[in-house]
Amino acid sequence: MAASKKVIKAKGISKVYQMGEVQVHALRGVDISIKEGEVVSIMGPSGSGKSTLMNIIGCLDRPTSGEYFLDGQLVSNMSDDELAIVRNKKVGFVFQNFNLLSRSTALINVELPLRYSGVKNERKEKAIQALESVGLGDRVNHKPTELSGGQQQRVALARAIINNPSIIMADEPTGNLDSKSGKEIMQLLLNMNKEFGTTLIIVTHDPKIAEQTERIIKLYDGKVKARKSK
Repeated sequence: MAASKKVIKAKGISKVYQMGEVQVHALRGVDISIKEGEVVSIMGPSGSGKSTLMNIIGCLDRPTSGEYFLDGQLVSNMSDDELAIVRNKKVGFVFQNFNLLSRSTALINVELPLRYSGVKNERKEKAIQALESVGLGDRVNHKPTELSGGQQQRVALARAIINNPSIIMADEPTGNLDSKSGKEIMQLLLNMNKEFGTTLIIVTHDPKIAEQTERIIKLYDGKVKARKSK
């Protein structure tokens, strides 16, 4: 792994939302870069722009102005369809609310990114392997309502890694979990970074979570105010 390679580079990123006659400036000229294999947390109070920045980094949205490069590719001007392709290949998401299909089994939930990618062969086998890797090999046919919060987040994590993404983005991944389950999820995320060199970006309010990362990026009022490295 080339430690100097920048997998994420954002230059002058701004995002403006039009709310009726009012313009809301969510991001104001943000410059950040994240190296391949880094473990980084993004912190800031509510309204600081954390979620907006995550959406842009994860190719869920485009900036109003500025340039965003992912793996050296300019993605900030891509169409929605082009962003979807890049997102599905390169980024895995873990959300606070799990975002699982409630009527579908763990297996089907984990298979979803493969379906979107057009993969037809070995979907079941790959999904089972992903569930086994997060300790849920015996829960493949359980629905989310039959799983604890920690187990649901493990399903979400298995879904995030099914396409072998180079980046995992976790938005408050322990926010809805008890302390024991939260520690287990964080350990799984950190292990994936150690074992596979996956770049890990965690959006969090929790200083205890941020302290486990290599670098903290703090946002205030849409601007990067401090960068803290260990």
